[in-house]
This record gives sequence, C-alpha cells and structure tokens, in this order.
Amino acid sequence: MATQRIIVSGRVQAVSYRDWTVRTAKKFGLTGWVRNLSDGRVEILAEGEEEAIGRLIEACHQGPPLARVDHVSATADTDKAGKGFTKRFTANV
Repeated sequence: MATQRIIVSGRVQAVSYRDWTVRTAKKFGLTGWVRNLSDGRVEILAEGEEEAIGRLIEACHQGPPLARVDHVSATADTDKAGKGFTKRFTANV
C-alpha cells in the first residue's frame, strides 16, 4: 500500500474535476479524497496499490473533458485515506 498527495493546476475547478476524480479513483480501487484549494488548484490524497496510484496520476494529466491541466505533482504521504473515495469541501491555502 502506498499513499500519494497529488496537486493539479490549470483550469481544474468548475469543470467537474472532483467528480471525475472520485469516479476514476474508485475504478482503480483507490481510497482517499479530493478537494478544491482556494488558490484554484485541486488536491487529491490517494491510497492503494502503487500501480493503481500511478494510473490515477497519469489520468490526472488529462482530467475530464472541460479541464485544462497545466501541471500535476505527486509526493509520497503518510496520511491515512480512510474508507472509500470522497469529495471534500474547498480548503484555504
């Protein structure tokens, strides 16, 4: 099991990026959450098999049809994701 914190920037808010992330992460068997950040980015915490997280990170470069992704960064994390994959409220940064 691995955990990664993923930050996505570009036109990633108001384009269903969070809903798309929840569906995609569940398809890959991951647990965790996704939320908007007050600076316009999206933050994802994903936990699961390294290969599945890698597939999510790769998919994040494209995102949903209306998104324009400029940058994706991922770093190992020690937070626990919990059960399921959920959408959270916006966080202030």
